Amino acid sequence: MFTSPKSRFPALLFILAFAMYAAFFEGLPANAAARTFDQGLEKLTQKDFNNKIQGLEQIVQSKDPQVEKLLSALLEGDLYYTQKDKEVVYATKSDGQYTTTGVLSNDVTQQVGSRSIRKIGINNNIRKKLKGWLSLLQLYHGPPRERADAVYRLLGKLSPDMVDSLKDLYEQETSHKVRQALATAIAIDTLKTGNNEAKLSALSQLKGSLHPAVKTGLINLINEKTSEQVQKKATKILQRIESRIAFYGFLETLFFGLSAGSILVLAAIGLAITFGVIGVINMAHGELIMIGAYTTWVIQQLLPHHLGLAICLAVPGAFLVSALSGIVIERSIIRFLYGRPLETLLATFGVSLVLQQAVRSVFSPLNRAVSAPDWMSGSLVLNPILSLTMNRIVIFFFCLFVFGALFLIMKKTSLGLQVRAVSQNRAMARAMGVPASRVDALTFGLGSGIAGVAGVALSQLTNVGPNLGQAYIIDSFMVVVFGGVGNLWGTLLAGLSLGTANKFIEPFSGAVLAKIIVLVFIILFIQKRPQGLFPQKGRAAG
Repeated sequence: MFTSPKSRFPALLFILAFAMYAAFFEGLPANAAARTFDQGLEKLTQKDFNNKIQGLEQIVQSKDPQVEKLLSALLEGDLYYTQKDKEVVYATKSDGQYTTTGVLSNDVTQQVGSRSIRKIGINNNIRKKLKGWLSLLQLYHGPPRERADAVYRLLGKLSPDMVDSLKDLYEQETSHKVRQALATAIAIDTLKTGNNEAKLSALSQLKGSLHPAVKTGLINLINEKTSEQVQKKATKILQRIESRIAFYGFLETLFFGLSAGSILVLAAIGLAITFGVIGVINMAHGELIMIGAYTTWVIQQLLPHHLGLAICLAVPGAFLVSALSGIVIERSIIRFLYGRPLETLLATFGVSLVLQQAVRSVFSPLNRAVSAPDWMSGSLVLNPILSLTMNRIVIFFFCLFVFGALFLIMKKTSLGLQVRAVSQNRAMARAMGVPASRVDALTFGLGSGIAGVAGVALSQLTNVGPNLGQAYIIDSFMVVVFGGVGNLWGTLLAGLSLGTANKFIEPFSGAVLAKIIVLVFIILFIQKRPQGLFPQKGRAAG
């Protein structure tokens, strides 16, 4: 891809010289290299694209320290030349004006009008060459991982002269990761150009690779007319690669399912306490999640330059704000409606509407975006097929942490003991001196606080808006009922299993139909097992 029919010989010299880095030009005089760089810049100001390609080849040949910066600027559309004296400059636009920096002079000019400079235009052919040259530049500096990635970006785009350069680089390379990438690139080219013996050797090199270019090369080789031995080996390797791709695809779907399930667990585990322990059908649970998400946004606005600290402070902050809101709701409304589930449902539904409108009045109806800190951004790339997003990994383990903390509170603290006593036999607990009214308020506050913590997690996956919680209230009730009312382990298992099942069904049925299928399954399951996966035992069962 790096040479054209009209200028193949010069391009071959230039690219080989660059790929071998200092081999051919170690003794090149400094003034000669600078002159080559200057001549290349002059050709960039011409309209003919072939002349621009020749100029770029001269710039690459010069090995000037600005080569990478100049090529990147040209690819991004930030390279211009002045109308007056044809000087090539870097330019950035702001408020309709341009700030320019001379490539050679480094002179900075403020507020240049659009009529004073002209962008250096490129076509698709030049754009491909620029990407290839930039990848080549990264082969000679930087960490081994970045250099190996640069090689993989070239797969399927190598010209014969580039392959020769990679072979020379392979002999000199000391990093195993980079050598493996180079060997893969050379082997893919051998499948196209080598004899049968060379192809068999190349196939042995490629049998463990999952890069898409390897699969494409094997398919092309099988479709070609070659020896039966080569085709047989290529078919066997391709089948092995496809089976591994299917396996890693299964793992990726499983990961996304567990991630979605962890969100359901965070959203439902607070409801499992308020609904399962004190028997309140809290339709405002989604709005408590929303309050936690808005708390995260507010804290981030207070600490805009410390996103990691903001998200860490948001966890206790959202818990406290949502917990206090829940206690206020319980003390002012719900305490008068215990034992009347229909009235409780209607009252909390009204509370949810009030909270939504309050948020619209305070924060406006527009969605708010919460930025993720660096340690929650990007992906963990395990291989070319499987990559796991960091925010979902963190949320999954955060879900397990919250579950573990809540489980310890319920099993190892006096509050947990009192909650279990009240849920099993309220009258007997009162007779034993347990303040049932206080326990009800603290239990509702604890469940509401967990809902606020769920809002922190959700803010990292979606925008924060007044209707955020409504998307999870029905799913939360399904998880609680399916797992067993009031059972924490049932809530964990139900949330993870429903989230995973939904992700495995989606590719075949679509997102909406998948939710319907899961809902129908739960309805049929509850008909056969009304108490859920883990029914309560003893006095609590009553």
